[in-house]
Amino acid sequence: MAQQPISLPAKLINGGVAGLVGVTCVFPIDLAKTRLQNQRGSQRVYKNMMDCLIKTVRSEGYFGMYRGAAVNLTLVTPEKAIKLAANDFFRQRLSRGELKLSVFQEMLAGCGAGMCQVIVTTPMEMLKIQLQDAGRLAAQQRKLPMLHTVKLGSASPVLNCSYSVGPVSSTRRVSAIQITQELLRTKGIQGLYKGLGATLMRDIPFSVIYFPLFAHINQLGKTSEGNDVPFYWSFISGCVAGCTAAVAVSPCDVVKTRLQSLNKSANEDTYNGVLDCIRKIMRKEGPTAFLKGSGCRALVIAPLFGIAQVVYFIGVGEFLLGQTPFNLYSV
Repeated sequence: MAQQPISLPAKLINGGVAGLVGVTCVFPIDLAKTRLQNQRGSQRVYKNMMDCLIKTVRSEGYFGMYRGAAVNLTLVTPEKAIKLAANDFFRQRLSRGELKLSVFQEMLAGCGAGMCQVIVTTPMEMLKIQLQDAGRLAAQQRKLPMLHTVKLGSASPVLNCSYSVGPVSSTRRVSAIQITQELLRTKGIQGLYKGLGATLMRDIPFSVIYFPLFAHINQLGKTSEGNDVPFYWSFISGCVAGCTAAVAVSPCDVVKTRLQSLNKSANEDTYNGVLDCIRKIMRKEGPTAFLKGSGCRALVIAPLFGIAQVVYFIGVGEFLLGQTPFNLYSV
């Protein structure tokens, strides 16, 4: 039996809703991941994920754990929509009417999805990281009161308003809109796409690993031919595949986070591209630095994609558009 044509508008809606639900659930862990990845060996503020979250709540309040969430929730809708819908689109194109894709074809579909999503992912991550890392820099300045300066590698004076010595409550925080406006004014559109190479280096391998692995684990949940996979099994499949892919590309995520962090303390390194970043991290912090925040990242990605896949398969988009949900992984 030939495959039904997929509805891209419905898949985009599904991906958007899936992203919103997933990010809302796991954002505090993502904040901890960013702050841990940006820590240097001699300037540690947080011991681990729990220590980071506890100190964040104490110094910045409960909503401090959701710093940068507005950016993520705004842009994750198109980001997840593009990622999940593009993978479905490429899977169907590569199948050419066949009911089963080879592993290589699944990897190609994932590669296409990863390449498409960076259009939105890069500026989203760029802005999110500036807002998430603000508390770490403020805490570091309180811990080292003699360091009164903040180094803004290629950033702008506007960003400097976010950080000052003293209590966080007295600090004037800069919004994502202000950061965007300043970057566009000083650097143009490329300012928002700083770290694009590192983002591609992370997201393409992630999608190449995640989507085929998810498809094969998800197939194991079928009880018989013609039956859909239970939602709980899709959740488990998303968690396992997401966790595996997240840990595999964690070193790339560390490099991307460092490159996209515009605000640095006085004695923190600045980097001139991916290779320079890798060399400096390796020389000064050792190979284990590339795994910083990997546990947090796994804890973010696993439930995020588990939740996202379940919501995606429910078929909210098809329901709103009056269509019949169709799951390319169920054939």
